[in-house]
Amino acid sequence: MSTRAAADVRYTWAPGDDTSPPELGDKARSLHALVDAGFTVPDWFAVTPKGLWDSLSMEQQEAWSEGRRSDVDRADMRLSLAVRDALADAIGRTFEEDEDLLFAVRASALGQEAVDQSGAESLDRFFFVPSLEVADRVADVWRSAFRPSAFEDRRAQGRGGSPSLPAIVVQRMINPDRAGVAFSADPSTGRRGICVIGAVRGVGTALVDGAEDGDTFCIDRDGQVAERTIRKQHVAHRWHREGRSGLREATLMEEDGSAPALTDEQATAVAKQARRVERHFGCPQSVEWAWKGDTLFLLQACPIPKLAGRPDPDAPLRVWDNSNISENYSGVTTPLTFTVARRAYEAASQRFLRAVQVPESVLEAHADTFRSMIGLIRGRVYYNLLSWYRALAQLPGFRFNRAFMEDMMGVKERLPAELLPEREAASVGERVWNALRIMWSGLHLAWYHVRMGDRIDDFHDLLDRTLTSSPGLEHMRLDELADAYRTLEEKLLDRWDVPIANNVFAMVFFGLSKRAVERWGGAAAGQYKHLLTGHGTHASTEPARRMHDMAEHVTGRPRLTTTLLHGSLHEIEAALDHRPELRAKYEAYLDRFGDRCLNELKLESPTLRDNPRSLWQSIGAMARRAQEDDAASGPDEQRMRKKAEDALDEALSGKPVRYWGARWALRHARDRIAAREDLRFERTRVFGKVRRIFLEMGRRLVANDRLDDARDVFYLERGELLGVVEGTASSTHLRALVDARRNEFEQYHAAPPPPDRVRTRGAVHVFDLIPETNGADEEEARASADDGWVGTGCCSGTVRGPVRVVRDPRDATLEPGEILVTERAGPGWVTLFAGASGLLVERGSLLSHAAIVSREIGIPSIVSLPGIVDQLETGDEVELDGQTGRVRRIDNAGGQR
Repeated sequence: MSTRAAADVRYTWAPGDDTSPPELGDKARSLHALVDAGFTVPDWFAVTPKGLWDSLSMEQQEAWSEGRRSDVDRADMRLSLAVRDALADAIGRTFEEDEDLLFAVRASALGQEAVDQSGAESLDRFFFVPSLEVADRVADVWRSAFRPSAFEDRRAQGRGGSPSLPAIVVQRMINPDRAGVAFSADPSTGRRGICVIGAVRGVGTALVDGAEDGDTFCIDRDGQVAERTIRKQHVAHRWHREGRSGLREATLMEEDGSAPALTDEQATAVAKQARRVERHFGCPQSVEWAWKGDTLFLLQACPIPKLAGRPDPDAPLRVWDNSNISENYSGVTTPLTFTVARRAYEAASQRFLRAVQVPESVLEAHADTFRSMIGLIRGRVYYNLLSWYRALAQLPGFRFNRAFMEDMMGVKERLPAELLPEREAASVGERVWNALRIMWSGLHLAWYHVRMGDRIDDFHDLLDRTLTSSPGLEHMRLDELADAYRTLEEKLLDRWDVPIANNVFAMVFFGLSKRAVERWGGAAAGQYKHLLTGHGTHASTEPARRMHDMAEHVTGRPRLTTTLLHGSLHEIEAALDHRPELRAKYEAYLDRFGDRCLNELKLESPTLRDNPRSLWQSIGAMARRAQEDDAASGPDEQRMRKKAEDALDEALSGKPVRYWGARWALRHARDRIAAREDLRFERTRVFGKVRRIFLEMGRRLVANDRLDDARDVFYLERGELLGVVEGTASSTHLRALVDARRNEFEQYHAAPPPPDRVRTRGAVHVFDLIPETNGADEEEARASADDGWVGTGCCSGTVRGPVRVVRDPRDATLEPGEILVTERAGPGWVTLFAGASGLLVERGSLLSHAAIVSREIGIPSIVSLPGIVDQLETGDEVELDGQTGRVRRIDNAGGQR
């Protein structure tokens, strides 16, 4: 095409012009980029929207500008629009030396117009247009933008008004032997490693318009044809001067129509070009192509729609589950908490496996596994289940114990067998070595269990020494506070193998004893949960006992009870001045349990030390219940345990081996479960100390004008905060980091939470989550409200009464006889447990904190009731049966049956 005068650029523009390209729409912009990158593209130029504007009459321009776009206006524009002489001259000068060439004339719409039904692809297009007719066809394309159907389509899409004035691409037409479309990624599956090519003989419109299905070639990353589908082609679109839009359908001979449109070599060449286009544009592309002789031309390219955010099914799979971990880290969790917890999980898992003699080479090979035991999905903590399975697979009996682990973690859906880690080696020698290694680890695991009691005692001693050895934090410098945290990390967080080991043994003995009782226990099989009780001295139930003790000092004193229930902290403090014994018990409670709170392992959580209001409200509620003496009486859990043990003894009478085996497994299960709760409390103490250290570091950073508030530290990561002290931080603009993170996490708070269980493929935070629940599951959960709900009964007893739905226990109080309903219930909820007549929890298992504590203090309870928090309202009357796990609604809050 010839060089044109600069004045013509107002109306036309072509690659090679001295001026910068105007806004010419997506298609023209893509062609310009392809030419600049050196791809073989037929020559082209664009007619600018300015050319259309100047072709409108003054009255039409005024009507357009003022928004008067009635059907009459549009009809007038459609009928009267014609290319003005100045534009026609500019078009003619563009190819004045190439008058014998033929051209394709197509619209190039702007932005959203290019992908909507009313955009460029819905406008008329013309092929094999002689040069002398190009100006007329440009006018025809423009006129098609004013058809009534175009405006109807826009109204149907909720996009009123007229389309943007499109640019027009005029491209030299080649008469191809074969043509089609290449997708640099599979648009149907999202597989990025497969290039999909559709091909037909003749012009590619036969494929694009659906006249022919065409042949399909799937080319892998190695350039090999992974799959081909050859379809018989009946017609081909060919150039014909009298044909519609310059084309006609030509019937193919049988032999031509049955042969592949492309050879494998040609298909591979097309795929190579499509992948080059993808690399150039930075995202998967749909590329129109055409072969003429031995030359491959690219006609246009655009992003594959709806592929952004879609994961590649060939990418590594991760399965995320927060069924149980949300008990400790519910809701949105800040970066500091997550990075501290992730580091602790990594170090403790490795230390435990080292303790049972898993070889260092195996640990190094699984370094990525230990680094990713947990993940942060849209601000919420999840177990990375595959990492847990891979870690557990290093221990003996993986296939047997994985079901026990799933029960302990509260995993509702078993992992499919094909996703489980395999330990099978390729050679006989490797299999023998693995077997010997597992046996060796098994022996050390057994010895670890023999000394479990001593190890736990030593761990408690170490923890007490470490937590009480440092001077007052309030007097430390910033660097001293960082050293204090490093000490805690080195002595405790990195040496958390004893609690990890205890959890493993609790998992194993819980599973063994449950199986033994269910298989051999006869009438005791349905009472297994009662056989787990009897260790009421552990730290999880001690708060409730101490609260009852304080409530006894309040019972019979209505004025004091009212103050505790409704008074301010100042009024409560004043009342305690006259009750020195009650104050002493309260201060002793805070000294031991002051770090217990809702989400007590989340460093950002306010503790009872910060606001003891909920503690006093619960004590007041207990005192009021005792005064009114109308609370529903829970079952005698010790009696229920005795009854279950008698049933088990009767079933195993005369079977000494089974009797000894069941009793042995039950004894160890009770010991390990009780120790698990005690060690959870020790973890609370450690995290309480960590919380105070980081808050003090925040105060120092505020004093040094690096932060605005001490609690801003929770929006920093562990390495970032320590790096400011130790010189390893890559960014020291802490305020900017905090502001960015706060904005991001506020969005997580405002958005609906992800499902309890999701999958991801490839880059976790780049692509969409894949939920494992579906609409049918949700519909079934909603429908269950009609017939009641069935969950896991944890503590027997039948209770009927009104419910109180509580999402945050910090400001909640229970009226006498109310049944507590909540999504999850960790240790911070114990202040409400003692005042409840029954407990319904949406999540959890027999080993969850709510289940254990409710059994010990004798509250009828049911866990694992999906959706019940949303399906019940405060005031609804229900009946729950803690033995069968059934809940039935009697009346709703409005009093309707």
